[in-house]
Amino acid sequence: MGILNVTPDSFYDGGRYTGSNAILARAETMLREGATFLDIGGYSTRPHAPEVTPEEEHRRVIPAIQAVKKAFPDCFISVDTFRAAIAEAAINEGADIINDISGGELDNAMFSTAGRLQVPYILMHMRGTPQTMNKLTHYDDIILELVSYFEKKVSALRTAGVKDIILDPGFGFAKTMEQNYEVLRRFRDLDMLGLPILAGMSRKSMTYKLLDVPASEALAGTIALNTIALMQGARILRVHDVKEAVQTVKIFNKSIAP
Repeated sequence: MGILNVTPDSFYDGGRYTGSNAILARAETMLREGATFLDIGGYSTRPHAPEVTPEEEHRRVIPAIQAVKKAFPDCFISVDTFRAAIAEAAINEGADIINDISGGELDNAMFSTAGRLQVPYILMHMRGTPQTMNKLTHYDDIILELVSYFEKKVSALRTAGVKDIILDPGFGFAKTMEQNYEVLRRFRDLDMLGLPILAGMSRKSMTYKLLDVPASEALAGTIALNTIALMQGARILRVHDVKEAVQTVKIFNKSIAP
């Protein structure tokens, strides 16, 4: 999954892809490098990110999806939003998947919307909002709580008619660095849920803070984390650096081939 942030303030690539030419050039690069699908979002979810109005999110996201779909009609697109109205508008413009960081917590209409539209839904674990999540990091057993959270949410999604669900443990969302690495160590425990799992650790603080480097120098650490995630059963890697992720997957697949 190639990340295409059309925001001015994302933690790594904020402001780089806000004009149509830059958006299309970035989309073309990621698709050429082997991205299976692109994740387009217009609301930065970094800690303490400022609130973005629905109108502004719509202004950022929908024209970007329209442009990418027109230029690359066979491209699969996921829309990164927690707002049901934005998700529906994106699907109507050609997006294929809803990627909701809030697991339906920030918009009660999200599950019913995903069920009515009959599109795959990426269910992420988070507490609170991007503005408050760093204060909500107490867990008695983080994996048990993730499993319980996902079981309840999957049941609600099934009731709403959603057939295809992907799980995302939410690295960096309401989790300390130590908790992020505990989730990574115990990632395979989530297999009990029987659903494909996405790992999104690209250039996040669990990498660059540990290595004491800026996010711009965290590619090697990201590759290491992605390799570990693949070994633990991850099915999708959400990344800024598609070429390197595709190479990582190719080498990993060769290493496990009989």
